[in-house]
Amino acid sequence: MSQLSQSTLQLSNPDLLKQQCFIKDGWHAASDDSTIDVSNPFNGELIGTVPSLTTDDVNDAVAEVVADLKDKNIDYVVGPEARGFLMGAAVAYALGVGFIPVRKPGKLPAATANIEYELEYGVDSLEIHVDAIEEGHKIAIVDDLLATGGTVQAVAKLIERLGGKVEAMEFLIELEFLNGRDKLSEYHINSLVKY
Repeated sequence: MSQLSQSTLQLSNPDLLKQQCFIKDGWHAASDDSTIDVSNPFNGELIGTVPSLTTDDVNDAVAEVVADLKDKNIDYVVGPEARGFLMGAAVAYALGVGFIPVRKPGKLPAATANIEYELEYGVDSLEIHVDAIEEGHKIAIVDDLLATGGTVQAVAKLIERLGGKVEAMEFLIELEFLNGRDKLSEYHINSLVKY
């Protein structure tokens, strides 16, 4: 059982988030009487939130992810832009393995592989260095939030296209009511806190 809890993360329930929320036009505090409809993130609704964490929270989260990965012989941790960089790099360091960023187009300096993928509200794309992963490398994807699953599914496809094997997907928070896990049933998924 996760030592992190909903109260530790200062979140209430998925229909009424009483903290900072990123909506179409920037960061806003959700008040007690606000309701956030998650059906369309670019129509003024919730995209994703992770509050500030204490040093103990970060250490606990990294330790729990590392414990889940310890017997999987991971070669690299992959973190999607941008919040995946934070947890992903810490987990890679704790495992003693390399970290590979997956970024928005045009941000990586060398040759890249690209994937375009559909979201509920449009199309997006991601890139990874073509030489970052070799055939058979065991990969853990680490990110802050599992929502609808579209982004992490695209990251997994990029990794597999380069010959890597996705051994696990690790998340700090999972919004279960968005059913992102359903798209990812072929993968091992570990979420520390679920709403």
